[in-house]
This record gives sequence, structure tokens and C-alpha cells, in this order.
Amino acid sequence: MLTTNPFDDDKLREECGIFGASGVDGAAALVALGLHALQHRGQEAAGITSFDGDHFHTHRAMGLVGETFSQQNEEAIRALPGSVACGHVRYATTGETALRNVQPLFAELSEGGFAIAHNGNISNALRLRQELVRTGSIFQSTSDTETIIHLTARSNYDQLLYKFIDALKRVEGAYSLVCVTREGMIACRDPLGIRPLVLGRRGDAVIVASETVALDVAGAEFIREIEPGELIVVKGTEIESHRPFPPRAPRPCIFEYVYFSRPDSRAVSAGRSVYAVRKAIGAQLAMEAPVEADIVIPVPDSGTPAAIGYAQESGIPFELGIIRSHYMGRTFIQPTDEIRHEGVRLKHNANRDIVAGKRIVLIDDSIVRGTTSHKIVQMMRDAGATEVHMRIASPPTKNPCFYGVDTPEKAKLLAANKSLEQMTDHIKADSLAFISMDGLYKALGEAARGEEPSHCDACFSGEYPTTLTDQRDRETADQLALLEETEAAE
Repeated sequence: MLTTNPFDDDKLREECGIFGASGVDGAAALVALGLHALQHRGQEAAGITSFDGDHFHTHRAMGLVGETFSQQNEEAIRALPGSVACGHVRYATTGETALRNVQPLFAELSEGGFAIAHNGNISNALRLRQELVRTGSIFQSTSDTETIIHLTARSNYDQLLYKFIDALKRVEGAYSLVCVTREGMIACRDPLGIRPLVLGRRGDAVIVASETVALDVAGAEFIREIEPGELIVVKGTEIESHRPFPPRAPRPCIFEYVYFSRPDSRAVSAGRSVYAVRKAIGAQLAMEAPVEADIVIPVPDSGTPAAIGYAQESGIPFELGIIRSHYMGRTFIQPTDEIRHEGVRLKHNANRDIVAGKRIVLIDDSIVRGTTSHKIVQMMRDAGATEVHMRIASPPTKNPCFYGVDTPEKAKLLAANKSLEQMTDHIKADSLAFISMDGLYKALGEAARGEEPSHCDACFSGEYPTTLTDQRDRETADQLALLEETEAAE
């Protein structure tokens, strides 16, 4: 099967996007609008849970938002009445691809119904799950999000809000959450603010979303970001803010600016649009890694803003040397591997008249395994490019993410296993360069990275801002297994 965007098969993938609305009739329809705007954050599945004052209603399905909540499927929205609702788009990093893992997850607790949608990853979920199962918990999914439900249910506090806070104090990692209860809507971010969450209003209605673009599409005004470690309780249209965690220096994910967020979203901490940040990254890249060339070409669509910035700073003309088709169906089944490979051209094709006879600079946002970069370079050579220089708008990706991003294990990350010269040879480019870490921070408006970075950049630096309990347990188990094998061989 060829996915919608073949060149994105070698990209880091965000786990999901969340959206919540309170204090508006037909909240589920508004949530569906917001999820459409967040579709880029997860194309595997979508779901919405609403509350009508008496009953909770949930509809979840595999596939795109438009396939589940659309004008052609109005029954799905009509079956979700109520003035408060939350929704989720999913790309799995934890838990199998199955309907039972599609969010929002819902449970009947002693205090009433509880629906939860989660963006992020609980890095001690396996350890907690094992403890919970040993003491009688019965899990219905393989999602790390369900761990939060069980911890909430088993808390000794007598109010649902305090039970929920008690549960969050036991989890590690990254989370932005939106929940619907009988009392109203709850939204919160982890103490480091690794995953994004913003607050808006549509009239009196209260909206929360992973990105500001979802507020725009839903006709809501951006108010502010929900701050790291902040928890808000929304009852109708009234907001209460709580600070249940000790304050810590924020570490929002830096890759949101490089790739995850839509360009028309606002980069809150940078005080400008994601598009403007990406152009600044491209300009910085041009200063750090100049090259004599005839044209600058973006790898669509994520490389386009950086390519514009690179072209403007370098003075080299910007051209669309790769054309992307937006009209192919969601999937395309090919009968043979040979035809599958050729099927890439259904989505992207070289603009031969622009490329032929030119020295080109290709701008992309990242290199993960290197398989895509190799195909793109070859596509340019087949179209007649005389030189192909690759420039990457992020530092080398050398480490996996454990905070809600689907990344290959370190052994499959090209930059973790090859030198720059070896990577250049692997993708068959004439030259290859990445923006520096300091350069990336400068593009965000900071002097340099510094010893105490303002963002989580662990995928580049290997410096993880939280404890990684489950990963540490896996490494310990692997070491013990290796030791046992060695002893048995002796």
C-alpha cells in the first residue's frame, strides 16, 4: 500500500491532535471542524465524545476525519448531542492500530463518565500498567492513555478533579489532555509543556486545541497558550485555572516548528507564525551552508517555507522543481513491488523543464532513514539536474523520541550511524548540510542554544528532559538477556 504522501513515509510522525469545545450548542460539529484542521497530526483514526447533560455519546472510527464526520455522514454528528465535546485524531506511537485504541477513551468511574483525549506519550506507562494489572485492573486497550484512566479510578481522593490530578502526578513524559466529565471539560499540559495546547473563544464558548490553526478554522479567537503544568476546568463558558505541579522551566518540542505544526499556525513562544519561523530557518541555513547553484527547490510540502527563506537569503531563484498531486485517493494498491515503486510519481513528479541542466539545491525539513532523500536526489538526476545539493532545515536526527512522536529505533536513524560524508554518499548527493543547533535556536529568535535549552531537542541532542522509565527497563532487560546468552555460550 502506498500512503497518501509517499515522500512522508520517511518523516517523523506526530502522534495525534486534540480539540475540545464547551458552552456551545452542537459542540461535536465544532469539534469535527477543529479535527479537520488538525488532520496533519494523525491520519489513522478519529473520534469525538460529547455530553448532553444526561448521557455521554461517542463515535470513533478508523480513517480520516472527512470519512467519519462529513456532510455525507451527518448521522455521526447528530448522534453526538450536547454543549461540551472533545475529539482526537490519531497516529499511533503507543498501542496497536485497532479501533479499541482510537480516542477519546471513555470509562464510567464512581464519580460518573470520563472521556479523555491525549497528545503525547507516557514514558512510564508500561511500568504503571504492570503494577495496575497485578493489583486487579483490567485494560481494554493497549494505549498508554488508558493508564491515566485506571490511575484516576483508583485514586483515594473523593472528587474526580483531585483524582485526575493525583493520577497525573504518577505519570512521566509528555501530555496535552482534554477530558469531558459530568462537571464539564478539563484541559492540561505536562509540567514541561512538551506537547502544545492553546486556548480560544468563539463568542462565549471555550475552545482548546493542539494548534491555533484549529481555532481559526472553528471561527474562534486565540486567547493564549495553556501554560506548561497548567490545568483548566471549564464549566459551561467559565474557566478556572489550577497549578497542581511545581513550576519547571518549559521545554516545548522544537520539532513543532520544523515539521509537525501547520505553517499557518502560530508559534506562540516565538511570537510569530510557524511559516515565518521556517523561513527564518531557511535563511539561517543559507548563511551556514551556502553553495553555488542555479535554483532552490523545496521537497513539498514541508520544505517549502524553508526553501523560500534559503532562496531569499542566498539570492538563488526559488522554483517548484517537484510537483505534488493533491488529487490521488487516500490509498493506492499496487500488484507488484516494481509498480509500487513507480507509484511514487502519482504523488510527486519532477518538473523536468525547470530541473534539466541546472545545479539545484534541494531543501527538506529532516532526514530520518535516508530512503526518501535518496529517491528524491535520483528523481532530480533523472530529470536532468547536473548537480544536486541537499540542505536540511534541522540538525541531524540522531535519537528516537519518547514523547509522542513515531521515530525508528536508533539503529535505523541515518545520522546516528553514518558520518556526514557517508550520509552524502548514501543519498547520492553532490553535497549535504544540516542547520546547526545554534542556528536553529537563532531562527527561533534566541542567541544560541545554551546549556539550559528552552526547548526539547532530544531527537538532535540526546538530552531528554524527563526520566525514561520504560526505556530504561527495556535496556536493562536487553542487557540481562545478552548476559544470559553470553554465560550460556561459555
